[in-house]
Amino acid sequence: MKKRRTSLKDIALRLNVSIATVSRALRGSHEVGEEMKQKIRMLAEEMNYRPNPFAQSLRKDAPRIIGVVVPNLVTHYYAAVLDGIEDYAQQEGYSVFCGNTHESCEAERQTLDNFLSMHVEGIIACLAQDTVDYSYFEQINKMDVPLVFFARTCLPELFSHVVADGDVAAQKATMHLLNTGSKRIAFIGGPNHLDMVKRRKHGYLEALREKKIEIDRSLVICNKIDFDIAYEAVRDLLKRPDRPDAILAFNDIITFAAFEAIKNVGLRIPDDVALIGFTDSESTAYVTPRLSVIADQAYLQGRKACELLMRNIKGDRRIYREVVPMKLVIRDSSDKTR
Repeated sequence: MKKRRTSLKDIALRLNVSIATVSRALRGSHEVGEEMKQKIRMLAEEMNYRPNPFAQSLRKDAPRIIGVVVPNLVTHYYAAVLDGIEDYAQQEGYSVFCGNTHESCEAERQTLDNFLSMHVEGIIACLAQDTVDYSYFEQINKMDVPLVFFARTCLPELFSHVVADGDVAAQKATMHLLNTGSKRIAFIGGPNHLDMVKRRKHGYLEALREKKIEIDRSLVICNKIDFDIAYEAVRDLLKRPDRPDAILAFNDIITFAAFEAIKNVGLRIPDDVALIGFTDSESTAYVTPRLSVIADQAYLQGRKACELLMRNIKGDRRIYREVVPMKLVIRDSSDKTR
């Protein structure tokens, strides 16, 4: 049986007071003594009570809402995921509220808190890059709030998730670079604790092992997902006497940072430095040279995540792991043998 969320009535029954008394206490009314206010507030916190701002407007035709938490809505990937979520949610009769955490774990927690206070029926989330404490998600699980992760995930034993086969895709991309003239390939990633980073880095390393190429750890740079930081890292690599002659970039932000850095140090793509990035942004086909990319199929990931959430909302408590295959799109930026 699905657990009910704590109501004013639940708190009132525990303390043997009226619902009106509980309501007044939580609003800070002078009609309730300070001692009773304190008892009610402490119990409300203990029972994870969340006020419902829509309570007065509840009716049969009230909107059904899910919340979506993304780290960076301005990137093509997250916008495309959101498109997929919204399309699937709409056909199920749901509206979507989206919160942008700007890659901040504090903003992520606040966004989740806001959604819980709004009594959304479920949540779809992608972790901020600096989130390493997952206790808040454990609390959400204990509250029995349906939640599905996509892309950057955690607690796979508690939540369903949708990911891409980044390890397979990275291995294919690295093999393509090696088979078309590149010899020293750098991997520019994000924070090492992110499962998405681990998968893509693993695929890159597996390709080097398959080709029996000695791994140079100085060519593996995993730092904050930030354009300026990635730009400086790539520029520093390219100024070395033993510079890489190819780069595999973790996402669209890092891909375009690498593209800019290669151009600005006066090197040619792909003749001097080949480049492949994880992104299916349409702009990659309109720069010169046109970028080879690993396409995310982000829209499909969004639909899959929403489908799993709807299953959970409807009572399916099984934990699913959906893997959406990525597509290697070869254009002009990666083949030195042209």
